[in-house]
Amino acid sequence: MGYTFNIQNGIVRMPQWRMAEPLNFQLRDDEHLAIIGPNGGGKSMFVDILTGAHPLLPTATSDIRPTNIKYITFRDSYGAYDNTYYLQQRWNQAEIDEDTPTVAEELEHAFLVSGDDTPERRTLQQHLYNLFSIRYLLDKYIILLSSGETRKFQLIKALLSRPSVLIMDNPFIGLDASTRDQLSDLLTTLSHESNLQIILVLTRTDTIPSFINKVVKVENLKITELTTLEAPSPLPLGGVGGICSSPLGVTEGDCISMRNVTIRYGERTILRDLNWTVRQGEHWAIEGENGSGKSTLLSLVCADNPQSYACDISLFGHRRGSGESIWDIKRHIGYVSPEMHRAYQKDLPVIRIVASGLQDSIGLYVTPKPSDYDICRQWLRTFGIEHLADRTFLKISSGEQRLVLLARAFVKSPDLLILDEPLHGLDDNNRALTKQIIEAYSTQPGKTLIMVTHYKEELPPCIDHHLTLRRQ
Repeated sequence: MGYTFNIQNGIVRMPQWRMAEPLNFQLRDDEHLAIIGPNGGGKSMFVDILTGAHPLLPTATSDIRPTNIKYITFRDSYGAYDNTYYLQQRWNQAEIDEDTPTVAEELEHAFLVSGDDTPERRTLQQHLYNLFSIRYLLDKYIILLSSGETRKFQLIKALLSRPSVLIMDNPFIGLDASTRDQLSDLLTTLSHESNLQIILVLTRTDTIPSFINKVVKVENLKITELTTLEAPSPLPLGGVGGICSSPLGVTEGDCISMRNVTIRYGERTILRDLNWTVRQGEHWAIEGENGSGKSTLLSLVCADNPQSYACDISLFGHRRGSGESIWDIKRHIGYVSPEMHRAYQKDLPVIRIVASGLQDSIGLYVTPKPSDYDICRQWLRTFGIEHLADRTFLKISSGEQRLVLLARAFVKSPDLLILDEPLHGLDDNNRALTKQIIEAYSTQPGKTLIMVTHYKEELPPCIDHHLTLRRQ
């Protein structure tokens, strides 16, 4: 069917790791594997060992180097155009370079380079297009894809190559409920009807598909095979550190007011005649399928989208284009999103990443005062990651990175907190903790929350308003 992975007496050494005991692991060719474990526990490193990307000591015996493996990592699954995407290419180009590839062009290239052009493979290609409902995307430029659409695109690229082993890092995050169900059904079908062996790296234990017949937990790079799943430990939150009253002084009234807002890119309409008002102290959930315009809407609020100047939009009582700067707006806002995370390539110490939130910068261009670092450490402590303060950002796991960016969003006690899929990549315990922090923070007087998630159970109890967007 697939491959037998076999490791005996393997030892991995890195500056922050020294295995307490030799690694022994076997995965038979008829087994489909789920790898679970806490953020920073070593899941990605374990996959590197399985794929042969991480060297074992010569004393290890291993048979782990099949050639036909497709591994979709965290950043791969969000696309290859990330830095230019977040650094304004998507929002600022009124005329997109005609050489920019479309979805159809990229997928056709992936199809042709991964095998012969046969009727059987063409049937698979059309089946995948139908299954993921992406025909409406085929003429869309890659840089215009939403995060969920980009994940669909990357998954189709991987499946077109008909790999013997498919490894996916958190394949369900960023997908709306319908697409999650479609992907789970597809993987189930492939596991039963083809020679594909599937390995999933998951942070949510409630997303393990039924076809998975082997589950291992990786914690401190110790591998434990599980016969039953453990429920996450309850995390009592006896007060959230770092919370203080806002010094920025947004007055009572409307935080956001949009009147008949329409946003277009070329022939595509993303938002049409949107009227939306958010008053100070309200807590909103924004919902909608992939590609419905949620990210575009948030870019208008965060002053990242220049089309907002042509629209009737007021933020914190000021009409866009009436003289306020982007930084006048951003100083009131704490923000985190998949786009920000995937573009964040600064390998600075974690404490400096959090401190950059005080200046609304991606890097850190102003030296913080000692009191600023005290606040940063307080928020790191709140999110349970103070021990990472001196580690550099790109050397920690993607789940730990998300917690760092959340601490950065909270650090200045913003009046408006915008959280786009904030629990992406977090393990069960960190997801529960973060949800409690959001609730405790947002229920302070005058704090306004806008949250996007495809999982209704992730919404905190404070949510009192809903906005549902429809794909145009």
